[in-house]
Amino acid sequence: MNIAIDGPAGAGKSTIARLAAKELGFIYVDTGAMYRAIALYLLDNKTDIYDETALKNALDNIHINIVYEAGVQHVFLDLQDVSTEIRSEKVGNMASTSSALPPVREKLLDLQRDIAAKNDVIMDGRDIGTNILPNAELKIYLTASVDVRAKRRYEELKLKGENPDLEEIKKGIETRDYQDMNRDIAPLKQADDAVYIDSSDLTIAEVVDKIIDLAKNK
Repeated sequence: MNIAIDGPAGAGKSTIARLAAKELGFIYVDTGAMYRAIALYLLDNKTDIYDETALKNALDNIHINIVYEAGVQHVFLDLQDVSTEIRSEKVGNMASTSSALPPVREKLLDLQRDIAAKNDVIMDGRDIGTNILPNAELKIYLTASVDVRAKRRYEELKLKGENPDLEEIKKGIETRDYQDMNRDIAPLKQADDAVYIDSSDLTIAEVVDKIIDLAKNK
């Protein structure tokens, strides 16, 4: 069984998908982490992503491997576990830009579909239900207001000991929303057959319960 969860940045997709997958005994596939791994490589190597030759050469040199340990996904870039490094704001912003480029999407498409074909999965991202897994048995569009998403990210960064600026985070989310929803290739949108869930006034547990109930009904 495949469950697709789409939605904008900061909606809680990864946390909720991970918890629901654990409850259902499914594998959780964080596609955003894969795009972030590519973004990290592009940043570290100062790749001009709008130079077709430079981008192609970079993508040819990128080797991403997904390893599951105790049900937790670890992302390896070449032989290095980059699961922590890819979570920075800088990498997230680059991922939002670079993931709109066809060569980047093509590199990951087969890997994502192959994982889903071989396992019961919950996969989250921007275009899972509309593009990656169009035949998923259950599709969710998970969102929340910009203010709520910015506040969540702010609190998350504070817990990490950082000193974030709430307004800057909000502007960043609004920019990423626009980029994700208006890109030419596989833009973020709700699939026609997706269940819409606004998590603004819901706890994580409440959203997870909703998804588990929907999955069991399928």
